[in-house]
Amino acid sequence: MAKKRTKSKKPTPAKKGFSFRLSKQNKIILGSLLIVLSIALFFSFMSYYFTWQEDQSILSEFNDRNAQASNLLNKFGASVSHFFMYKGFGLASFAFPLLLAVTGLYLFLGLHTKGLISKWIWGLIGIIWTSIALGFFAIEQPLLGGLIGFEMNDFLQDYTGKIGVFLLLVFVLMVILVRLFNFTPEGITKFFRSQKKQLTPNLKKKETTSDVLSEDGSIELSTENDTPIAVDTYTHKKDIPPIQTEAGLDVNLPQQEESDIDLKVEKITEEKEEKDVKAAKLVKDFGEFDPKLELGNYKFPSLDLLDQHGATGGITINQEELEENKNRIVGTLKNYKIGIAQIKATIGPTVTLYEIVPEAGVRISKIKNLEDDIALSLAALGIRIIAPIPGKGTIGIEVPNKNATIVSMRSVIASNKFQNAEMELPIAFGKTISNETFVVDLAKMPHMLMAGATGQGKSVGLNAVLTSLLYKKHPAEVKFILVDPKKVELTLYNKIERHFLAKLPDSEDAIITDNTKVIHTLNSLCIEMDNRYELLKLAMVRNIKEYNVKFKARKLNPNDGHKFLPYIVLVIDEFADLIMTAGKEVETPIARLAQLARAIGIHLIIATQRPSVNVITGIIKANFPARIAFRVTSKIDSRTILDAQGADQLIGRGDMLFTQGNDVTRLQCAFVDTPEVGKITEYIGSQRAYPNAHLLPEYVGEESGTGIDYDIADRDSMFRDAAEVIVTAQQGSASLIQRKLKLGYNRAGRIIDQLEAAGIVGPFEGSKARQVLVPDILALEQLLENERN
Repeated sequence: MAKKRTKSKKPTPAKKGFSFRLSKQNKIILGSLLIVLSIALFFSFMSYYFTWQEDQSILSEFNDRNAQASNLLNKFGASVSHFFMYKGFGLASFAFPLLLAVTGLYLFLGLHTKGLISKWIWGLIGIIWTSIALGFFAIEQPLLGGLIGFEMNDFLQDYTGKIGVFLLLVFVLMVILVRLFNFTPEGITKFFRSQKKQLTPNLKKKETTSDVLSEDGSIELSTENDTPIAVDTYTHKKDIPPIQTEAGLDVNLPQQEESDIDLKVEKITEEKEEKDVKAAKLVKDFGEFDPKLELGNYKFPSLDLLDQHGATGGITINQEELEENKNRIVGTLKNYKIGIAQIKATIGPTVTLYEIVPEAGVRISKIKNLEDDIALSLAALGIRIIAPIPGKGTIGIEVPNKNATIVSMRSVIASNKFQNAEMELPIAFGKTISNETFVVDLAKMPHMLMAGATGQGKSVGLNAVLTSLLYKKHPAEVKFILVDPKKVELTLYNKIERHFLAKLPDSEDAIITDNTKVIHTLNSLCIEMDNRYELLKLAMVRNIKEYNVKFKARKLNPNDGHKFLPYIVLVIDEFADLIMTAGKEVETPIARLAQLARAIGIHLIIATQRPSVNVITGIIKANFPARIAFRVTSKIDSRTILDAQGADQLIGRGDMLFTQGNDVTRLQCAFVDTPEVGKITEYIGSQRAYPNAHLLPEYVGEESGTGIDYDIADRDSMFRDAAEVIVTAQQGSASLIQRKLKLGYNRAGRIIDQLEAAGIVGPFEGSKARQVLVPDILALEQLLENERN
C-alpha cells in the first residue's frame, strides 16, 4: 500500500510577546498621579484616627451628596481609610502611601524601575508582619492591627498557640533584619563592645597598671604598691604564644605619661646627583633656559588681520525650513510604515542634524536604505544618515541648510576653546554641527592625511592648520617644511622663511617645489630623526617634551651636542604627484617617518586630491590614524580615505569629515582667504628674525656620491682627530664627529667626504651609518703613513 502523503504544515511564526512600555511623558504623568494619591492617602489615614467614630454613619451614605464626613478628604477619605485601617492592616497601612510615593518619584524622575518590585515585595511582607504583631500584642485595640491582623493572629493561635505565633514573628523579623539591614551576630557584638569601651573610662579606677614579664617567663601585674600578682606562668619563654590580631578585636594599651623633655628631630637630607646640583645652581644663577629669548620681542599676529566672513550675528534659524524638512522626513518614513516617536533638530553652520527616535520594532537598516528617498523628498544634496548615532539611542539625518553660514577663521581663533587650549600643537579646524569650535592636538594625532576632490577646500584646510599654529606657537617652538608641487599654493609663506621655515643647507628657496629636493628633504628628515633619537638616548628620556623640559632646566650640557628641539611639521600639498614621479623613493622615507618620528616631534600632514589605493597605500594608512575627507567623487574614494562611506555625500565648500580612528565627526572647515594669509605672513615677516632658516642635516644622494679626490693639503685640520674617532667607535657618521669634536654639521660633513676619499669610511648608505673600512688605530696609522710616502 502506498503511504498516505501528509501535507507538511508550515511552521507558524511565534507570536510576539506583549510588551508594555511607557513614553517619557506618560511616565511623568503617571508618576505625578501616584505622588498625589500617596499624599491623599496619608492625610486620610491620619485624619481617620481622630474622626472614625463620627464618620461611621457616613459610610453607608456614600452616594448621598448632602452627607458630609469629618475626614480631611471627606467621604472619599473616610471610605478609603476605613477600608485600609479597619478592614485592612491598621497602622501598617501607612506603608502604602510611602510605597506609592517612591514609585511615583521613580517614574517622575525617569529612574530605572528594576528595584521597585523588590521594594513592593518587602514592603508587603513588612505590612503583614506589622499587622500580625500589633494584633498579637494589642488584642484589645483592633484598630492598631486592623481586621486582617486580628483575624490572622486569631487563626494562627488556634493552630500554634501564643508561643508559636511569637516564635513565628521573631523568625520573620530575623529574616527582614538579615536581608534588608545585613544583620549579623558580629555586628551586634561589635556594637556592645564599642558601648562598653565608652563606659569603661568612667568605671575604671585611677590607679595605673603595667604588665611585667619576669625572667622565668611568668607574666605579672604590678601596681603602685609593688605587690606582684602572678597571673600565668610558662616554663620557657618560647612557650609564650604570639600576639594575634583579629578583625573586630579592641586592644586597650596602657597610656604612657608625657615627658617635659623636648625632642629635637634632625632634618633629613638626601644627596643629589652631581649633575642635578650643577643644574640647580645654573637655574638659580641664570634661570631656566628660554628658547624664545633670541626673539624675545616677537609679537603674535592679532585678530585684526583676519576678516569676519559671513553674518556677524551667528547662525540664523529658519523655522519654516525646519518644519518643512521635519514634515517631509516624517511623511517619507510614514510612507514606508516607519513610525517616529520623537524628533529633534540641531542646527549647524551648513548642516542641520535631525535626531529621530523610531517606534519600537523598527529596524535601523530599513531607515538606512531610505537615504535616496529622503534626499528626493527634501530635494537636497548631501543627505547623510547616521544609524545609530554613537553614544545615543537615536538615528541622525543630516540635511544641508538652504542658506549656509560661512565659518570664519577669526571666529574659531578667537574662541575660548582655542585660546585656552593646553596643547602642544593646537589646530582649530572649524565648527561642528552643534556650532562648537573643534580643536585638536597635532602632537597626539600624530600624523594627518587629507583628501578631497579639486576645489572642495583642501588648500583652505592646509591654510587653516598653518594659521592655527602661527597664532599659537613662537618661531622657536615649531618649524615648517612646506612641499608645494603646484608651486602656487604655499608661496605666501616665503615671507616667514627665517621665522618658521626649515630647509636643506644648499637650498635657495624654503618652499620645496622640485621632486628631487623633496626626496633629499625626506631623507634629511630621516637623518634628523636618527640624530634626535640619539640625543634622547643620551638624555635618558622618552620623548621630545621630556627632553625639552630637561634642557630648559639646564640638566643637559650643550657641549655634548644637546640643544633645544623645536617641533617640525612637514606639509605636502599634492602627494599623488610625488608618488607618480618618484614612487618608492618618496614612500619609503615617509613610511619610516610616520612609524618612528612621533616621539621626537616630527609630524606629517599629507594632502591629495586622488585618494586611490596606489597613492594612499596600506603602509601609509596604517601610520596616519587622523584623516580628513572633503567631498570626493565616489564611495570607493571615501572608503580609501576614511574606511567608511560618507565623504561622497558632502556638499563641498569646506564641508568635511574628520576621524581619528574611532568616530567620524562632520565639520565645517574655517575659511581663511589668501589675502588674510598674506597679511599674517607680512606681519610676521616684518619683525626681527633669525639669521637663516632652520637648517636640516645635509643629505648626499647615492647617485651623486663624493667621487672627489681630496688633496692631502686641502684636508681639514681636524681630519686626523676625526679619523681616530671614527675608527675607535667603528661608526662612520657626521653626527658622531659633531658631538666628539664639537664641530658644526657642514664641517663634519666635509670631513666625512674626505674620510671617504681617503678610504677610511665607505660610501653613503641612506639613513644608515657609513661602514668603517679601517679595523683599528694601528691600521689607520699605517694608511696615513703610506699616503705621505
